[in-house]
Amino acid sequence: MKKLLPLVAGSVISMTMAGAAVADKWDMPMAYSATNFHSAVGAEFAQCVTTGTGGDVEIVTHPSGSLFKGGEIKRAIQTGQAPIGERLLSGHQNENALFGYDSIPFLATSFDDSAKLWKAAKPTIEKLLDSQNLVLLYAVPWPPQGLYFKKEVNAVADMKGIKFRSYNSATARLAELTGMLPVQIEAAEISQAFATGVAESMISSGSTGYDRKVWESLTHFYEVDAWLPRNYVMVNKGVWDGTSDASKNVIRGCATLAEYAGNYRAKEYTGFTLNGLRAGGMKVGPASDKLVSELKEIGKTMTTEWLAKAGAEGQAIVDAFKAMK
Repeated sequence: MKKLLPLVAGSVISMTMAGAAVADKWDMPMAYSATNFHSAVGAEFAQCVTTGTGGDVEIVTHPSGSLFKGGEIKRAIQTGQAPIGERLLSGHQNENALFGYDSIPFLATSFDDSAKLWKAAKPTIEKLLDSQNLVLLYAVPWPPQGLYFKKEVNAVADMKGIKFRSYNSATARLAELTGMLPVQIEAAEISQAFATGVAESMISSGSTGYDRKVWESLTHFYEVDAWLPRNYVMVNKGVWDGTSDASKNVIRGCATLAEYAGNYRAKEYTGFTLNGLRAGGMKVGPASDKLVSELKEIGKTMTTEWLAKAGAEGQAIVDAFKAMK
């Protein structure tokens, strides 16, 4: 799997040479560490495109928020400051509630359901991105989201007053409804935030916790499988329109492979990272029945609130998803 993208890219070089355009370098900002599986897939996608177009389009990735911070990436692509980039779109629910479709608590809690939800939402999300000068290339889910703490937590009452790292509107609202105190923190800043006490808890995948070695500050990870948000790789519409048809074909092919590889890795990485958290000294396991029950009630409230904001298009996504089950 790791070698799949570059190998396939090599087989399509001949497709692009005849229609070669002037070589173009695309800097690709990414919010997560270079070792994160999303960043690894992005790097292989970049190599696939660079090789497949014979260097006509050279993509260079910049992980860890080194070029633009996570919250700045989408805007940078829209305005042409970056031709391409990766972003967690649920971090932009304040722009449009539809971006939060993949963070509705307990709607899609498995990889299979996440794939169905994405199928239901994709046409709407693509249309929305197009209206914002963006072209979607591929999307990859995170592993299921769980809760991290530095103490044992068996009920929502145990969460009161805890400083909670939020990364989008849904996580901030979850904090409010559980009595925690939301603090907006980008992925690249997680380790420092926990080490300095700026945050004491978060909801995220085992992948994020493993990459950031959160066992150095936290003690418990509860598998609640709340949702599986996605990272999206997008290109500026003007840049895309100025790209040759031959190169577009290669980029689309590499994007399809990246989405496939990303989904595969997300599944494989789930167990690996949870074992990594255990090896680091954390207690990893399911949340108590009481906590899960209380969280699902909060999830119902958040779903109702999201549907009110997302309107008919949001309801259509949920209805289409439920019809697939």
